[in-house]
Amino acid sequence: MTYRERTRTVNIGGRVIGGGNPIAIQSMTNTPTEDVGATVAQIRKLEAAGCEIIRCTVPTAEAARALAEIKRQISIPLVADIHFDHRMAIAAIENGADKIRINPGNIGGGEKVKAVVEAARERNIPIRIGVNSGSLEKELVEKYRGVTAEGIVESALDKVHMIEDMDYDNLVISIKSSDVMMCVKAHELLADKTPYPLHVGITESGTVTSGNIKSAIGLALILNQGIGDTIRVSLTGDPVEEIRSAKLILRTLGLRKGGIEVVSCPTCGRTKIDLIGLAGEVEKMVADIPLDIKVAVMGCVVNGPGEAKEADIGIAGGIGEGLLIKKGEIVRKVPETQLLETLRQELFSWEG
Repeated sequence: MTYRERTRTVNIGGRVIGGGNPIAIQSMTNTPTEDVGATVAQIRKLEAAGCEIIRCTVPTAEAARALAEIKRQISIPLVADIHFDHRMAIAAIENGADKIRINPGNIGGGEKVKAVVEAARERNIPIRIGVNSGSLEKELVEKYRGVTAEGIVESALDKVHMIEDMDYDNLVISIKSSDVMMCVKAHELLADKTPYPLHVGITESGTVTSGNIKSAIGLALILNQGIGDTIRVSLTGDPVEEIRSAKLILRTLGLRKGGIEVVSCPTCGRTKIDLIGLAGEVEKMVADIPLDIKVAVMGCVVNGPGEAKEADIGIAGGIGEGLLIKKGEIVRKVPETQLLETLRQELFSWEG
Protein backbone atom coordinates (compact mmCIF):
# COMPACT_ATOMS: atom_id res chain seq x y z
CA MET A 1 0.00 0.00 0.00
CA THR A 2 1.42 3.42 -0.98
CA TYR A 3 1.64 6.44 1.30
CA ARG A 4 -1.08 8.00 -0.85
CA GLU A 5 -3.48 5.15 -0.12
CA ARG A 6 -2.84 5.39 3.63
CA THR A 7 -3.48 9.10 4.11
CA ARG A 8 -6.68 10.35 5.69
CA THR A 9 -9.45 11.63 3.48
CA VAL A 10 -10.18 15.35 3.55
CA ASN A 11 -13.28 16.90 1.97
CA ILE A 12 -12.58 20.25 0.30
CA GLY A 13 -15.91 21.65 -0.82
CA GLY A 14 -17.05 18.28 -2.15
CA ARG A 15 -13.69 17.29 -3.60
CA VAL A 16 -12.17 14.49 -1.54
CA ILE A 17 -8.41 14.05 -1.43
CA GLY A 18 -6.32 11.46 0.37
CA GLY A 19 -7.03 7.81 1.02
CA GLY A 20 -6.06 6.81 -2.50
CA ASN A 21 -8.51 9.17 -4.19
CA PRO A 22 -7.40 10.61 -7.56
CA ILE A 23 -4.71 13.28 -7.24
CA ALA A 24 -6.47 16.64 -7.54
CA ILE A 25 -5.03 19.42 -9.70
CA GLN A 26 -4.85 22.89 -8.18
CA SER A 27 -3.91 26.37 -9.28
CA MET A 28 -4.00 29.89 -7.88
CA THR A 29 -5.47 33.04 -9.35
CA ASN A 30 -3.20 36.02 -10.03
CA THR A 31 -5.98 38.60 -10.31
CA PRO A 32 -6.83 40.94 -7.41
CA THR A 33 -9.33 38.87 -5.42
CA GLU A 34 -11.31 42.06 -4.75
CA ASP A 35 -12.01 42.22 -8.50
CA VAL A 36 -14.76 39.61 -8.58
CA GLY A 37 -15.34 39.80 -12.33
CA ALA A 38 -11.70 39.31 -13.28
CA THR A 39 -11.20 36.59 -10.71
CA VAL A 40 -14.28 34.63 -11.74
CA ALA A 41 -13.32 34.93 -15.41
CA GLN A 42 -9.87 33.50 -14.68
CA ILE A 43 -11.26 30.67 -12.54
CA ARG A 44 -13.68 29.69 -15.30
CA LYS A 45 -10.80 29.49 -17.76
CA LEU A 46 -8.92 27.33 -15.29
CA GLU A 47 -11.98 25.12 -14.74
CA ALA A 48 -12.29 24.63 -18.50
CA ALA A 49 -8.62 23.62 -18.64
CA GLY A 50 -9.11 20.99 -15.91
CA CYS A 51 -8.44 22.78 -12.62
CA GLU A 52 -10.17 20.97 -9.76
CA ILE A 53 -9.38 23.20 -6.75
CA ILE A 54 -8.64 26.94 -6.92
CA ARG A 55 -6.87 29.18 -4.41
CA CYS A 56 -7.20 32.95 -4.06
CA THR A 57 -5.12 35.27 -1.93
CA VAL A 58 -6.98 37.09 0.84
CA PRO A 59 -4.86 40.06 1.95
CA THR A 60 -7.75 42.42 2.79
CA ALA A 61 -11.23 42.41 4.31
CA GLU A 62 -12.59 43.37 0.89
CA ALA A 63 -10.96 40.30 -0.63
CA ALA A 64 -12.48 38.12 2.09
CA ARG A 65 -15.94 39.52 1.39
CA ALA A 66 -15.45 38.94 -2.33
CA LEU A 67 -15.06 35.21 -1.75
CA ALA A 68 -18.78 34.75 -1.19
CA GLU A 69 -19.68 36.10 -4.63
CA ILE A 70 -16.75 34.38 -6.33
CA LYS A 71 -17.82 31.05 -4.86
CA ARG A 72 -21.39 31.59 -6.03
CA GLN A 73 -20.22 31.93 -9.62
CA ILE A 74 -17.81 28.96 -9.85
CA SER A 75 -18.20 25.21 -9.52
CA ILE A 76 -14.89 24.06 -8.01
CA PRO A 77 -13.75 24.30 -4.38
CA LEU A 78 -12.35 27.66 -3.29
CA VAL A 79 -9.32 27.91 -1.00
CA ALA A 80 -8.28 31.10 0.79
CA ASP A 81 -4.57 31.85 1.00
CA ILE A 82 -3.69 33.72 4.20
CA HIS A 83 -0.46 35.41 5.27
CA PHE A 84 0.24 37.20 8.56
CA ASP A 85 -3.31 38.34 9.51
CA HIS A 86 -5.42 35.75 11.32
CA ARG A 87 -8.49 37.97 10.92
CA MET A 88 -8.41 37.38 7.18
CA ALA A 89 -8.52 33.63 7.79
CA ILE A 90 -11.60 33.96 9.98
CA ALA A 91 -13.26 36.34 7.51
CA ALA A 92 -12.52 33.96 4.64
CA ILE A 93 -14.15 31.10 6.53
CA GLU A 94 -17.17 33.26 7.31
CA ASN A 95 -17.49 34.08 3.61
CA GLY A 96 -17.58 30.47 2.51
CA ALA A 97 -13.99 29.39 1.83
CA ASP A 98 -13.86 25.61 1.42
CA LYS A 99 -10.35 25.45 2.89
CA ILE A 100 -7.81 27.91 4.23
CA ARG A 101 -4.06 27.88 3.80
CA ILE A 102 -2.05 29.30 6.69
CA ASN A 103 1.44 29.14 8.11
CA PRO A 104 0.68 29.03 11.87
CA GLY A 105 4.13 30.46 12.49
CA ASN A 106 3.44 33.82 10.86
CA ILE A 107 -0.08 34.79 11.90
CA GLY A 108 0.63 36.11 15.35
CA GLY A 109 1.00 33.44 18.01
CA GLY A 110 -0.95 30.67 19.69
CA GLU A 111 -4.09 32.58 20.63
CA LYS A 112 -4.58 33.84 17.09
CA VAL A 113 -4.01 30.37 15.66
CA LYS A 114 -6.57 29.06 18.13
CA ALA A 115 -9.12 31.64 16.97
CA VAL A 116 -8.65 30.47 13.38
CA VAL A 117 -8.96 26.83 14.42
CA GLU A 118 -12.19 27.54 16.31
CA ALA A 119 -13.67 29.25 13.24
CA ALA A 120 -12.66 26.30 11.07
CA ARG A 121 -14.08 23.84 13.61
CA GLU A 122 -17.50 25.51 13.53
CA ARG A 123 -17.84 24.76 9.81
CA ASN A 124 -15.51 21.73 9.64
CA ILE A 125 -13.28 23.58 7.15
CA PRO A 126 -9.91 21.95 6.38
CA ILE A 127 -6.75 23.86 7.19
CA ARG A 128 -3.74 23.48 4.93
CA ILE A 129 -0.58 23.99 6.93
CA GLY A 130 1.93 25.47 4.53
CA VAL A 131 5.66 25.71 5.24
CA ASN A 132 8.17 26.96 2.67
CA SER A 133 11.94 26.74 2.88
CA GLY A 134 12.11 30.52 2.59
CA SER A 135 10.13 30.99 5.80
CA LEU A 136 12.00 28.46 7.94
CA GLU A 137 12.41 29.62 11.54
CA LYS A 138 15.79 31.02 12.57
CA GLU A 139 16.27 28.44 15.32
CA LEU A 140 15.79 25.57 12.85
CA VAL A 141 18.20 27.15 10.38
CA GLU A 142 20.75 27.34 13.19
CA LYS A 143 19.98 23.81 14.42
CA TYR A 144 20.52 22.24 11.00
CA ARG A 145 23.22 24.72 9.92
CA GLY A 146 21.21 26.05 7.05
CA VAL A 147 17.92 25.48 5.30
CA THR A 148 17.50 21.71 5.02
CA ALA A 149 14.85 19.11 4.30
CA GLU A 150 15.04 17.99 7.93
CA GLY A 151 14.36 21.53 9.12
CA ILE A 152 11.39 21.95 6.81
CA VAL A 153 9.86 18.70 8.06
CA GLU A 154 10.42 19.59 11.71
CA SER A 155 8.84 22.99 11.16
CA ALA A 156 5.78 21.47 9.50
CA LEU A 157 5.32 18.81 12.19
CA ASP A 158 5.66 21.41 14.96
CA LYS A 159 2.75 23.32 13.43
CA VAL A 160 0.70 20.17 12.92
CA HIS A 161 1.18 19.28 16.58
CA MET A 162 0.20 22.81 17.59
CA ILE A 163 -3.17 22.44 15.89
CA GLU A 164 -3.62 18.83 17.02
CA ASP A 165 -3.14 20.07 20.59
CA MET A 166 -6.14 22.32 19.93
CA ASP A 167 -8.11 19.13 19.20
CA TYR A 168 -8.40 19.71 15.46
CA ASP A 169 -7.18 17.31 12.80
CA ASN A 170 -8.97 18.28 9.59
CA LEU A 171 -5.61 19.05 8.04
CA VAL A 172 -3.60 19.01 4.82
CA ILE A 173 0.17 19.57 4.84
CA SER A 174 2.29 21.41 2.31
CA ILE A 175 6.09 21.61 2.44
CA LYS A 176 7.73 23.37 -0.47
CA SER A 177 11.11 24.54 -1.65
CA SER A 178 12.48 25.98 -4.87
CA ASP A 179 15.38 23.54 -4.44
CA VAL A 180 14.04 20.48 -6.24
CA MET A 181 16.09 17.79 -4.52
CA MET A 182 15.59 19.35 -1.09
CA CYS A 183 11.87 19.33 -1.74
CA VAL A 184 11.95 15.67 -2.80
CA LYS A 185 13.93 14.67 0.31
CA ALA A 186 11.57 16.60 2.58
CA HIS A 187 8.56 14.72 1.21
CA GLU A 188 10.34 11.40 1.62
CA LEU A 189 11.08 12.25 5.25
CA LEU A 190 7.58 13.52 6.00
CA ALA A 191 5.50 10.84 4.29
CA ASP A 192 5.88 8.15 6.95
CA LYS A 193 5.61 10.62 9.85
CA THR A 194 2.07 11.86 9.27
CA PRO A 195 -1.35 10.50 8.26
CA TYR A 196 -2.47 13.73 6.63
CA PRO A 197 -2.78 14.20 2.87
CA LEU A 198 0.05 16.11 1.24
CA HIS A 199 -0.21 19.04 -1.17
CA VAL A 200 2.86 18.75 -3.41
CA GLY A 201 4.63 21.30 -5.57
CA ILE A 202 7.94 23.00 -6.29
CA THR A 203 7.55 26.59 -5.12
CA GLU A 204 8.94 29.57 -7.04
CA SER A 205 9.95 27.16 -9.80
CA GLY A 206 10.25 29.89 -12.42
CA THR A 207 8.96 30.69 -15.88
CA VAL A 208 6.93 28.37 -18.07
CA THR A 209 10.10 26.82 -19.52
CA SER A 210 12.34 26.45 -16.47
CA GLY A 211 9.42 26.00 -14.09
CA ASN A 212 8.00 23.13 -16.09
CA ILE A 213 11.31 21.30 -16.11
CA LYS A 214 11.87 21.74 -12.37
CA SER A 215 8.26 20.86 -11.53
CA ALA A 216 8.21 17.81 -13.77
CA ILE A 217 11.41 16.44 -12.23
CA GLY A 218 10.40 17.18 -8.64
CA LEU A 219 6.79 16.05 -8.90
CA ALA A 220 7.74 12.89 -10.77
CA LEU A 221 10.29 11.89 -8.13
CA ILE A 222 7.76 12.48 -5.35
CA LEU A 223 4.59 11.14 -6.96
CA ASN A 224 6.27 8.04 -8.34
CA GLN A 225 7.02 6.97 -4.76
CA GLY A 226 3.32 6.99 -3.97
CA ILE A 227 3.55 10.33 -2.15
CA GLY A 228 1.17 13.23 -2.75
CA ASP A 229 -2.59 13.69 -2.81
CA THR A 230 -3.01 17.01 -4.62
CA ILE A 231 -0.59 19.03 -6.73
CA ARG A 232 0.10 22.49 -8.06
CA VAL A 233 2.63 23.27 -10.75
CA SER A 234 3.76 26.79 -9.79
CA LEU A 235 4.71 28.82 -12.87
CA THR A 236 5.43 32.47 -13.55
CA GLY A 237 2.86 32.97 -16.29
CA ASP A 238 -0.73 32.27 -17.22
CA PRO A 239 -2.04 29.83 -14.57
CA VAL A 240 -3.79 27.85 -17.33
CA GLU A 241 -0.29 26.61 -18.21
CA GLU A 242 -0.08 25.13 -14.70
CA ILE A 243 -3.13 22.97 -15.39
CA ARG A 244 -1.85 21.75 -18.74
CA SER A 245 1.47 20.82 -17.18
CA ALA A 246 -0.09 19.08 -14.18
CA LYS A 247 -2.34 16.97 -16.40
CA LEU A 248 0.59 15.95 -18.57
CA ILE A 249 2.75 15.06 -15.58
CA LEU A 250 0.01 12.88 -14.10
CA ARG A 251 -0.71 11.19 -17.44
CA THR A 252 2.97 10.53 -18.07
CA LEU A 253 3.27 8.85 -14.66
CA GLY A 254 0.18 6.75 -15.34
CA LEU A 255 -1.68 8.46 -12.50
CA ARG A 256 -4.44 9.87 -14.70
CA LYS A 257 -6.18 8.82 -17.87
CA GLY A 258 -8.11 10.84 -20.39
CA GLY A 259 -7.18 13.47 -22.90
CA ILE A 260 -5.28 13.12 -26.13
CA GLU A 261 -1.52 12.64 -25.88
CA VAL A 262 0.33 14.24 -28.77
CA VAL A 263 3.74 12.83 -29.76
CA SER A 264 5.89 14.32 -32.48
CA CYS A 265 9.34 13.76 -33.92
CA PRO A 266 12.14 16.23 -33.14
CA THR A 267 12.66 17.13 -36.85
CA CYS A 268 15.79 16.47 -38.89
CA GLY A 269 17.20 17.19 -42.31
CA ARG A 270 14.55 14.96 -43.90
CA THR A 271 11.74 17.17 -42.64
CA LYS A 272 10.14 19.01 -45.57
CA ILE A 273 7.17 20.63 -43.81
CA ASP A 274 6.67 23.10 -40.98
CA LEU A 275 6.48 20.30 -38.42
CA ILE A 276 6.94 22.63 -35.45
CA GLY A 277 3.98 24.74 -36.51
CA LEU A 278 1.88 21.68 -37.40
CA ALA A 279 2.53 19.94 -34.08
CA GLY A 280 1.59 23.14 -32.25
CA GLU A 281 -1.66 23.40 -34.21
CA VAL A 282 -2.50 19.77 -33.47
CA GLU A 283 -1.84 20.25 -29.75
CA LYS A 284 -4.21 23.23 -29.66
CA MET A 285 -6.84 21.41 -31.70
CA VAL A 286 -6.99 18.32 -29.49
CA ALA A 287 -6.98 20.15 -26.14
CA ASP A 288 -10.75 19.94 -25.74
CA ILE A 289 -11.45 16.65 -27.55
CA PRO A 290 -12.49 14.06 -24.91
CA LEU A 291 -10.62 11.04 -26.25
CA ASP A 292 -8.08 8.86 -24.44
CA ILE A 293 -5.77 8.15 -27.38
CA LYS A 294 -2.29 8.91 -28.68
CA VAL A 295 -1.84 11.11 -31.76
CA ALA A 296 1.44 11.25 -33.69
CA VAL A 297 2.65 14.17 -35.80
CA MET A 298 5.60 13.12 -37.94
CA GLY A 299 7.75 15.08 -40.36
CA CYS A 300 8.78 12.35 -42.76
CA VAL A 301 6.62 10.15 -45.03
CA VAL A 302 9.43 7.57 -45.21
CA ASN A 303 10.02 6.84 -41.52
CA GLY A 304 6.83 8.43 -40.18
CA PRO A 305 4.53 5.40 -40.39
CA GLY A 306 6.97 3.15 -38.57
CA GLU A 307 7.79 5.71 -35.89
CA ALA A 308 4.09 6.36 -35.34
CA LYS A 309 3.10 2.71 -34.98
CA GLU A 310 2.51 3.00 -31.24
CA ALA A 311 0.06 5.87 -31.76
CA ASP A 312 -3.62 5.29 -32.38
CA ILE A 313 -3.65 7.76 -35.24
CA GLY A 314 -1.12 10.04 -36.85
CA ILE A 315 -0.15 12.23 -39.74
CA ALA A 316 3.16 12.50 -41.58
CA GLY A 317 4.09 15.27 -43.98
CA GLY A 318 6.22 15.39 -47.11
CA ILE A 319 6.69 17.69 -50.06
CA GLY A 320 3.20 18.65 -51.15
CA GLU A 321 1.53 15.59 -49.68
CA GLY A 322 1.10 13.74 -46.43
CA LEU A 323 -0.13 10.50 -44.95
CA LEU A 324 -2.93 9.57 -42.60
CA ILE A 325 -1.73 6.70 -40.41
CA LYS A 326 -3.56 4.37 -38.02
CA LYS A 327 -1.62 1.96 -35.79
CA GLY A 328 1.41 2.31 -38.04
CA GLU A 329 -0.52 1.50 -41.23
CA ILE A 330 -0.98 4.04 -44.01
CA VAL A 331 -4.69 4.73 -44.52
CA ARG A 332 -4.43 7.20 -47.36
CA LYS A 333 -2.48 10.06 -48.91
CA VAL A 334 -3.78 13.61 -48.64
CA PRO A 335 -2.51 16.99 -49.87
CA GLU A 336 -0.12 18.57 -47.37
CA THR A 337 -2.45 21.53 -46.96
CA GLN A 338 -5.25 19.19 -45.81
CA LEU A 339 -3.32 17.25 -43.18
CA LEU A 340 -4.66 19.17 -40.19
CA GLU A 341 -8.26 19.15 -41.38
CA THR A 342 -8.06 15.45 -42.23
CA LEU A 343 -6.86 14.69 -38.72
CA ARG A 344 -9.59 16.89 -37.24
CA GLN A 345 -12.31 15.02 -39.12
CA GLU A 346 -10.91 11.67 -38.12
CA LEU A 347 -10.80 12.60 -34.44
CA PHE A 348 -14.33 13.96 -34.36
CA SER A 349 -15.62 10.73 -35.93
CA TRP A 350 -13.29 8.51 -33.92
CA GLU A 351 -14.62 5.09 -32.97
CA GLY A 352 -11.33 3.38 -32.25
